[in-house]
Amino acid sequence: MLLHSLWGFAGDLPQAMRQACGGGFHGLEANLRHPALAGLEPPAVVGALAAAAMPLVLELVTGGDYVPRLELGPEHHLRELERLLASCPAYAPLRVTVITGSDAWNWMQQEWFWSRAIPLAEASGLAVSFETHRSRSLHSPWTIQTFLEAFPGLRLTADLSHWCVLAERLMTPELAPVAAMACRVDHIHARVGHPQGPSVGHPFAPEWAGALEAHRRCWRLFRLSRTGTALPFTVTPEFGPDGYLPERPFSREPVADLLEINTAMARWIRSGALDADVMAPA
Repeated sequence: MLLHSLWGFAGDLPQAMRQACGGGFHGLEANLRHPALAGLEPPAVVGALAAAAMPLVLELVTGGDYVPRLELGPEHHLRELERLLASCPAYAPLRVTVITGSDAWNWMQQEWFWSRAIPLAEASGLAVSFETHRSRSLHSPWTIQTFLEAFPGLRLTADLSHWCVLAERLMTPELAPVAAMACRVDHIHARVGHPQGPSVGHPFAPEWAGALEAHRRCWRLFRLSRTGTALPFTVTPEFGPDGYLPERPFSREPVADLLEINTAMARWIRSGALDADVMAPA
């Protein structure tokens, strides 16, 4: 199932739904605080999406913003997560993806937080997965196995582009962390990163063919390996702004169009890219 990301989208909910439909997406993914949702009461959001048969994936962020504030400790993140999760059922989301924790915490702090955050997510009755995101607890491929062993209930949203930057290498299915996490991945943010950045200029440019294939092989592994849930496997093409998409010097003109890239990625996945042993055509 393919979701249309509202990251960088400035319109309202009807516009988002039309754009998603036109791009061949099945539904939407949006931050709980996105203006397209925040200006409406939850029943209006649920009604509009239900009328169009469009599922919704909600994104939650704790700690102030996408890069957490260092002065906010585990207790603050946990309280914020509890409050945000309590707001979600009113929107009847298909699933919830969470960016939380901090890479600055020691293991004692991590253990305190995650031993409470995961039961909190499970008690919510929602399908909750936690994203592998820079600056967060799950920022590194080299520590993910420790989290997986310590917290059997941990479910993941895989965004390998962040790990490419941190490890300064492409992620592949042969790497132990990727293989270890595969059965826990419920949701993918399908952005192609590279060893020096979280986003290539265009995923289907020939110079990025190696990076695209590395990500594709990992995504395919996740789709084939997932266990423990009956919900559909979901993928959100998530090329975005905020310094991710490269810009031309001086003019700051993006090197590609975000909507075109995300739509092309969705089309490529629909064509069977994650079903085959070899790369499908773009």
